[in-house]
Amino acid sequence: MNLRRLEGKVALVTGAGGGIGKGIAVRFAAEGAQVGVLDINPALCQAVVDEIQAAGGAGLALPCDISKEDQVQAAVDKLAAAFGTITVLVNNAAVMPSGRLHETSPEDFDRCVAVNLRGTYLVSRAVIPGMLQARKGSIIHMSSVTGILGLPGIAAYSMTKGGLAALARAMSTDYARLGIRVNSVSPGTIDSPMLHHFVAAQSNPELIRKAFDDMHPIGRVGTIEEVANVFVFLASDESSFVTGANYEVDGGLGVKGEQPQDAPADHAKAKESVLEI
Repeated sequence: MNLRRLEGKVALVTGAGGGIGKGIAVRFAAEGAQVGVLDINPALCQAVVDEIQAAGGAGLALPCDISKEDQVQAAVDKLAAAFGTITVLVNNAAVMPSGRLHETSPEDFDRCVAVNLRGTYLVSRAVIPGMLQARKGSIIHMSSVTGILGLPGIAAYSMTKGGLAALARAMSTDYARLGIRVNSVSPGTIDSPMLHHFVAAQSNPELIRKAFDDMHPIGRVGTIEEVANVFVFLASDESSFVTGANYEVDGGLGVKGEQPQDAPADHAKAKESVLEI
């Protein structure tokens, strides 16, 4: 049964053109939120909005490169003008260059920081003034179990994801008495396009894909819906006493702490797994 737990809320989801971001945006709309679908790919933005509207929900396409301040502010202003004050923000957009540190080019490293960290900063900075005026808001950063564990082959990505969990804790102390809650979610391995690209860059994709299932104590990778469930909770008033928390949605991976030890042998091939989500 759909409880429509986000009725009356205006939500902005970054990286919502596909994968987990799309799943969150579509689920938020089904729960009653008016949703800004932000992604670097305009066609994907519109496709997700079309899906939301076809199901009877309200969505707005917001093509945007979140590493660009002017584009971010324009997107936030457009959403606020259409639906009102943004009261939920999901900072999900990210890129994931594969490779150990010495195999990661400066260009890939800089882009990872620009999107995953600077982008989160820029979008949060643009949205927070409206939340402060309304004295309510929920900001959720998409971290990752890779930011908690030392996992091989994704050094730059892991660094930024650890930073997002730390940022959520710091922000929560700044805004707790001003009506804004800030939390992070750290998924384990999720059956999403990012996983598909990562596995495809490995020397033995079939073996690595099975290993990802086997390494989780629960016996499988997670689903996008299972991650979206947690985001709905954190966006809703049901989590009104929750701030500064990091939710590990990882099937027990954080307890076991393993990842298949088969990093891409060729950095040029590994670059194929760099993508926006």
